[in-house]
Order: sequence, then structure tokens, then C-alpha cells
Amino acid sequence: MEVAALGRCLRLAALLLAAALAPAHAADPACESSATQKSLTGSARAAFVKQCEADAALIACDTQAVDRKLAETARGKFIEQCLADTALKNASPACDAQATEKKLVGPARSAFMKKCAAAEGGTAPR
Repeated sequence: MEVAALGRCLRLAALLLAAALAPAHAADPACESSATQKSLTGSARAAFVKQCEADAALIACDTQAVDRKLAETARGKFIEQCLADTALKNASPACDAQATEKKLVGPARSAFMKKCAAAEGGTAPR
């Protein structure tokens, strides 16, 4: 995968994550603090915090990919899955706790989280 294409893919994944995270959880304190320092209010504040959280999630996933020494295609796939898992985790902290208790990892954890979040009455992020 070309570097420019990977960049576009990562930006799209970050935007999708931001959309999935917005209503589901309490805002990140660091992002809230930054919005306060910038004197943002209303919809400008909400948009800023949403983008800040998406950026933070993308950086965290990218850092994990670098730590694992993943390259190009594998890195892109890992980051995409990491962002999806982060969205599920934030959408349903109770389901995340159950998955951790059951020591689920990888695809088994993702499948459990999707099913659990849907059972809670919400819809699981895609």
C-alpha cells in the first residue's frame, strides 16, 4: 500500500471513530481541558473534543503498530481494527469489562463486544 493511500485510510478511520465515539462516552479530560483553554463553547467545542479524541485514538493505535514493527498493509489493517475495537470499548464499558474478565483477545473479543453492545440495546459501531 502506498504511503499516501495509507494516510487517507487512516484519516478516514479516524473520522469514522470520531463519529462512533461522540455520543457514547464521557469526553476525554485532556481534550476537554484543551477546549476550555481555547475558550470553545457549543458546537465548536463538541466538534473540537470529538476530533481531539479521534486523533488521540489514532495516535495510540499507530504507536502500537510501530511498537509491533508492522509495515504498510499489515499496519493499516492493524490500525483499522484497533480503532474499531476502541470505538466498541468506548461504546460499552460494561461489555469491555466482561470481555476483559473472560480474557478474550483478537477476533473473539471483537465478536463478543459487537454482540454484547447490540444486546445492551445500542447498536455496535461498524
